[in-house]
Amino acid sequence: MSVQEAPARGPQSSVELYQQVQQFYARQMQLLDSGEVDAWAHTFTEDGVFATNAQPEPTVGRQAMAAGARKAVEYYTAQGIQRRHMLGTVSVTGQEGTTVTVRSYVLLIETPRGGQATILCSATCEDVLELGPDGPAVRQRDVSRDDLV
Repeated sequence: MSVQEAPARGPQSSVELYQQVQQFYARQMQLLDSGEVDAWAHTFTEDGVFATNAQPEPTVGRQAMAAGARKAVEYYTAQGIQRRHMLGTVSVTGQEGTTVTVRSYVLLIETPRGGQATILCSATCEDVLELGPDGPAVRQRDVSRDDLV
């Protein structure tokens, strides 16, 4: 069984589900931080929603998410800044059928080329994941930056 596949023997145990969710987030954050925006956008459902208190309106759909992420990656690359999303304290807070709710904390770290890493912000991330044959995909993400609350 690959980490991205649901086991064929029946419902997942809480340990299996937690491991699958952790692996999903590790892959998702690394895709974004390495600039693989199309692959990152495909970690959302086709009609996925990304809402944050840092933006007036949510971003809806893979194409819009990829476009926004691409613009950000290009900007930070041109500025010589490496961004890292450190997601932790992951808690699976509920499951109903193939839908899983997850809460986590995120630190966004920026490192200028040749410079010192700094924490740009901390946030709470609340996701609704859809479990499918290819693994989890984010249906809804709500990010609340602590400095903007």
